[in-house]
Amino acid sequence: MTAQTIANSETFSTHPARNTISRTSLWTGRVLSWLAAAFFLMDAGMKLVKPPFVVQATVQLGYPESCIIGLGIVLLLSTLLYLIPRTAILGAVLLTGYLGGAVATHVRVSAGWFNILFPVVFGAIAWAGLYLRDWRLKTFLAR
Repeated sequence: MTAQTIANSETFSTHPARNTISRTSLWTGRVLSWLAAAFFLMDAGMKLVKPPFVVQATVQLGYPESCIIGLGIVLLLSTLLYLIPRTAILGAVLLTGYLGGAVATHVRVSAGWFNILFPVVFGAIAWAGLYLRDWRLKTFLAR
């Protein structure tokens, strides 16, 4: 790749603040983001397909079966927004809200620590991935 190709790519620019992301940071961020997104997409797909164990688990958490597809659509759309570079920050905020609801649900039913912390860990992975791959978030947080 030539310097001009890198400068014209979506990730890198001639703007000095945009060039602060190293290739290692960029790829680490992409891997973390795709790891989190793979989990979210799998979870959304299971909610849209509604196998019996998903229905049973959702009802045990106190939600009616009728809301499962709606939750799956919200999770799918939030994850897709997270994967699109231009809307990644909005997607991360929406995913954080979704995961906060999961934490609140597990706290409400007195679930074990694993069930409570699992969404927190995946939210942290999603934000870490975004921080490492998106110069806008780094710039915003550096202020």
